Amino acid sequence: MDDADVIIVGGGLAGLVAAAELGDRGKRVLLLDQEPERFLGGQAFWSLGGLFMVDTPEQRRMGIRDCRDLALRDWMGSAQFDRPEDDWPRKWAEAYVDFAAGEMRPWLHAMGMRWFPIVGWAERGGGFATGHGNSVPRFHLTWGTGPGAMAPFERRVRAHVEAGRVTMKFRHQVDSILVENGAAKGVAGTHLAPDSAPRGQRTNRDPAGSFEYRAASVLVASGGIGGNFDLVRRAWPQDRLGEPPARMVAGVPAHVDGRMIAISESAGGHVINGDRMWHYTEGVRNWDPIWPDHGIRILPGPSSLWFDAKGSRLLPPCLPGFDTLSTLREILKTGYDYSWFVLSQKIIEKEFALSGSEQNPDLTSGRWGEVLKARLLSGKGAPGPVEAFKRHGEDFVVAKTLTDLVAGMNRVAGNDLILEPALRAQIEARDAQVDNAFTKDAQLMAIHAARNYRGDRLIRVAKPHRILDRANGPLIAVRLNVLTRKTLGGLQTNLDSQMIAADGTEIPGLFAAGEVAGFGGGGYHGYNALEGTFLGGCIFSGRNAGRSAAIA
Repeated sequence: MDDADVIIVGGGLAGLVAAAELGDRGKRVLLLDQEPERFLGGQAFWSLGGLFMVDTPEQRRMGIRDCRDLALRDWMGSAQFDRPEDDWPRKWAEAYVDFAAGEMRPWLHAMGMRWFPIVGWAERGGGFATGHGNSVPRFHLTWGTGPGAMAPFERRVRAHVEAGRVTMKFRHQVDSILVENGAAKGVAGTHLAPDSAPRGQRTNRDPAGSFEYRAASVLVASGGIGGNFDLVRRAWPQDRLGEPPARMVAGVPAHVDGRMIAISESAGGHVINGDRMWHYTEGVRNWDPIWPDHGIRILPGPSSLWFDAKGSRLLPPCLPGFDTLSTLREILKTGYDYSWFVLSQKIIEKEFALSGSEQNPDLTSGRWGEVLKARLLSGKGAPGPVEAFKRHGEDFVVAKTLTDLVAGMNRVAGNDLILEPALRAQIEARDAQVDNAFTKDAQLMAIHAARNYRGDRLIRVAKPHRILDRANGPLIAVRLNVLTRKTLGGLQTNLDSQMIAADGTEIPGLFAAGEVAGFGGGGYHGYNALEGTFLGGCIFSGRNAGRSAAIA
């Protein structure tokens, strides 16, 4: 006798979405997760809650004209699919853009999800209309951030738990997928000892027994590898990005360990595009960490000056918020694994945001009063979490003069690479272009273009000013580390989320959704992500899996 119709491995967003959809169909679902119940939602809980959506009321109210065809052109220009195995990822990409331009928003809205009225413009691109980047703002920040994005699905799943359709078992670590006659038939693993660690912290792996459960379908929704530096370095594409960084910070908790990928391969699954990954260049070490090597990403506006470790200004398209992987490649070419922002107090006040639900308590609260108090009524200064990093963060240097700033930068880096005369000359040359309406500085051009968008002008992009003018100070420098985040490749699947074997055949009873499947198909992003497509991909692939006719 089977213990369930479907076993889901992983209680992150993709697993919750699939469980909700399967419960709606009356399926008996067993959801297993290696972490305690308070970790439910996985990495989605810690996210900023951004969703890539197309031609929405939020966009139209901000004067943004978007459509499915433009979004697909942007996606394909960013993905740059170029491999035979990209057939399924390409189909998933097309299907997601159709979803994002059609049913996605009304479906989520009907479940109670809402979005911040100003749409963000992330990954603005590499400089050509045919290449990487978003032509228009598409980053819809969910009201309530990551917890707000997972809440409707958790509500639905818990209703199915009450009705007896879904059973959730925590501290259950799956060690193998049971396969009989080429078909998945269940899972076996280790029952882990209880652990009282707060959400996100590392938990024990002490065995307290074993288990085996059987079902006609097994869905793997276990996430990626971003918390496992060894796996990240093993998959690192040295031919495209150079040597992996010696020093990194982790943008995800330690439980994002990638262990189910090899287990799924042993059951017949096929990983493609494992060398495609998405790591940020603007990571700072968390002064109040939750998980090991905890890093936070700065979500920058376009005005901070970006210098490599030696103090040379990065060239376009390596501008803040424009082309993540191109910037990562250029930074690593220097032989160092860090870079610098140099900016003014006026820039940090308007342009610095920190990624993550815990770094945005006002938005996470879902209360307008908290947002107004934190961002408009707090007096002089950046939002509280940003000011806390400025005061306590080991990567931040604050000084009244450039001489003191350079001394602090070299102290933080532990070397004497930054030379004040060279740094001063570059900043003064940029400052001299601020009052020039015919500027030849590409970054200032980008700032003027950004301020043509009402949303950026209101809350995101500072009015151009001279950085070295003391009236705009103090001066600030931030050492930026490589921050691990997402695996773009993964287990190959068809549009029903059914795993595809190395020989191209479908594996009966075996499915994958979310990041472990490259958010769909084994990598629907291709080489580059357009932001908001990680949570969006978890929702879409989990939904497809939950509605799949191939699931028993």
